[in-house]
Amino acid sequence: MAKDKRSKAHPPAASSSATAATPSWPPFKPPLPVVDLTLEPLIEDKVVVLRSFFPRSLCRDYVSFLRGLPLITTPGKPKRGDAVRVNDRYQIDDATFANRLWTETGLKEAVAGEDVAHLWGGQVVGLNPNIRIYRYSPGQFFDAHYDDFNYVSLKTEAGAALPARTTWTLLLYLTSSADGCIGGETVFHPYDNNFSAKDEIAVSLETGMLLLHKHGDDCLLHEGREVTAGEKWVIRTDLCVKR
Repeated sequence: MAKDKRSKAHPPAASSSATAATPSWPPFKPPLPVVDLTLEPLIEDKVVVLRSFFPRSLCRDYVSFLRGLPLITTPGKPKRGDAVRVNDRYQIDDATFANRLWTETGLKEAVAGEDVAHLWGGQVVGLNPNIRIYRYSPGQFFDAHYDDFNYVSLKTEAGAALPARTTWTLLLYLTSSADGCIGGETVFHPYDNNFSAKDEIAVSLETGMLLLHKHGDDCLLHEGREVTAGEKWVIRTDLCVKR
């Protein structure tokens, strides 16, 4: 099936924070990180992973917790120019949780190394406070699309507003085939509209793995393959650089 090269991810929906209380996210137990976090490049300067970012026990705790959130099913018929996405999602602006993911997991230190500093497009100052939760059940998928960047405002330790821009998408996989989830691979197409199976790079789910990929003008065309069994659970945010 031909894909529309112009397709974008759906723009961020209105945050549910105006109508719902901020979730009481589970604590990070055991304390993180549980392994030495090493950035592993999958596509040079475009896609990297951090394996065992969350231990399996913490992933199970989070999946159990996330099931209680008011997830909303994305309509199957997108707006003109948007990619087709069918999943259940929850979205909220939560700067406190974003900061926890940034400072209490080892992520801040992992992306600060001199050998990877050139990747991020500037000085990384934190994570996008817009937190998105995705659940893909059997039959659900995200068609080929590009992720765009956004301008955001972060808070400094002194409480001042810090203008920032998102540069890399962050996906934390909470389930995989080990938990009964079949399918759901994130597939990158380095040559855009050339959907040759020999050229695609499919990233299989790993429970607790963090996947980072560059977005904006340099974003690779990518898709979330259909889940055929079980459930794919993902926490989504973005790396932010100072502007």
